[in-house]
Amino acid sequence: MTLWNSILDASVIESFDLHGFERHAKSFRSTDTDVDLTGKLALVTGANSGIGFALSKQLAERGATVYLLCRNPDRAQEAVEKIVAVTKSETVFWHPMDLSDLKHVRDNAHSLVQRLGGQSIELFVQNAGVLPLEEWRSPQGFEMTLATNLLGHHLLTRLLESHLKGRMVLVSSGGMYLAPLSVKELFASSFPKFDGVRRYALTKRAQVALTEIYAQNFDANKLVVHSMHPGWVATPGVEHSLPGFWKRMEHRLRTPEQGADTILWLCTAAMPLQKSGQFWFDRESRNTHIWPWQRHSSREMTALIHRLDELVVPYLS
Repeated sequence: MTLWNSILDASVIESFDLHGFERHAKSFRSTDTDVDLTGKLALVTGANSGIGFALSKQLAERGATVYLLCRNPDRAQEAVEKIVAVTKSETVFWHPMDLSDLKHVRDNAHSLVQRLGGQSIELFVQNAGVLPLEEWRSPQGFEMTLATNLLGHHLLTRLLESHLKGRMVLVSSGGMYLAPLSVKELFASSFPKFDGVRRYALTKRAQVALTEIYAQNFDANKLVVHSMHPGWVATPGVEHSLPGFWKRMEHRLRTPEQGADTILWLCTAAMPLQKSGQFWFDRESRNTHIWPWQRHSSREMTALIHRLDELVVPYLS
C-alpha cells in the first residue's frame, strides 16, 4: 500500500466510501473470483436484498447451489425469481429462517438439514443484520439486535456445525470500531436509554471476536472462518436505520455488488485458506482495533462464548 493510500485510508471516509473501493479495486485480481463453483453448496442469511442478494447472485453466476435463508417468504421468493432470471441458474432456492427467533432457527435448521440430504455446506455467509431505531424484543425476550445479529447466527452455526466443510464468513461492519468487546454491556437486560447504533456496534464487534474464537475451536482443515466489513453500502437497511447518514452520503455509498466483493473473494480466492480467523476489508487483512483499549482480551472472549453457548443450549435439541 502506498503512502498516499495509507493517508486516505486513515481518513475513514475516503476508505469506507465508494471512492475508497474504486481506489482499492485497482489492485484486485479478477482471477481470484473467476472460479467455477458448480457443485458447491452455499447458504446466505438475509439474502433477499442488499449485500446478501448481490452475493447470492454472484455465487449463482459461478454455478453454486445457493440457499437464501430469509425471514419473509414473499420477499425471499421474489429474490429467487430475480436471481434465476438474471443468471439462468436452476439451483437457487430459499428456506425460512427468522434469526431473531431461536425456536424458529432450531426448527428450520433441522428442516434445512433434511432438505439438503446430508450434503456438506461449503460456503456459509452470515450476512443478516438489523439496526433498530427503537428497542424491540425477540420472541424469547432478547433485545432484537443481539438476537438477530449474534444469537440466531450462533445457534444456527452450532446446529449446522457437523455439516460445515469449507468456508464461513461473518459480515461485520466498520461500525464495530466504535465499541470494545463488552460482554456485560452486550448482554444487558435493560437500558436506561436505548441506542440502536451502539447496540449494533457491540454486536458487530462481538462477531469479529467470535470469528477468532471459531477459528481456535474449529479444525482449519475442515472449516476456515473469517469476518469482514463491506464499507458504506447503499442498502435498504442503511436508508431506513440511518436516514441522516444516507442523506449526507447517498452519492458516496458503495453499490451492494461492491459491498459483496470481499465476501465473494473470501468464498473463492486461495489466500483466505492460508489462515483462519482474520478480519478483512477490500480483500486485505485489517487490524480489528484502532485504540489499545479495543483489543479483545482473553477473559472477555471466554465470557462471550460461554454466554452465547449458555443461551443457545436449550435450542440445540
